[in-house]
Amino acid sequence: MLKYALVLAAAPLALTVMGTAPATAQHNNADSIKAISDHLRAMTTMTANFTQTDRSGQILPGKLTLKQPGRIRFQYGKEANLLIVGDGKALTMIDYDVNQVQRWPIKNSPLGALLNPDRDLSKYGKIIPTRNPKVLSVEVRDPKRPEYGVITMVFTKVAGAPAGLRLDGWVSLDSKNNRTSIRLSDQKFGVPVANSTFNWTDPRPKRRGRR
Repeated sequence: MLKYALVLAAAPLALTVMGTAPATAQHNNADSIKAISDHLRAMTTMTANFTQTDRSGQILPGKLTLKQPGRIRFQYGKEANLLIVGDGKALTMIDYDVNQVQRWPIKNSPLGALLNPDRDLSKYGKIIPTRNPKVLSVEVRDPKRPEYGVITMVFTKVAGAPAGLRLDGWVSLDSKNNRTSIRLSDQKFGVPVANSTFNWTDPRPKRRGRR
């Protein structure tokens, strides 16, 4: 069942892998939160390669496509016959090896912080200090909804990126303590992304009377 944790669920240790660690210097929390919120609102589309590492150390590569608000697609490589798609309201995981489909609301996932650019991060976000002044890290959790999990997103200040930030990845922990880290590379912003990108083929056998 570990592969079902996937992009939805990682311990703070994984942040060191992405080049961040505790430091004495503190970012200005309010300014940093605003900068991240501005980035999420300005990032209309993004494509990137991703590398996913789960708590057992298994590594899976793939291609990420994002279109705000709420649309996301994780297309895994040949190592996993798997697809995860967000349509703005829900995340759907399609496992073509076993012809299984699972679906749950985006707001119930740690990814809700990434896929809802209008969410008020000042209420749920906490800046995590880093050694690199060009790196911002924010931990997002809803204290009233611990079942939604925790996500820690990592950004680098890059001229020309939306609002001057580039999303480099995240680590997350879901309500079942499933941990996963996602590292991004070759990010491209503002590229054309058709809505059909987020369609998927249902592998389940068709049954009479089912629509």
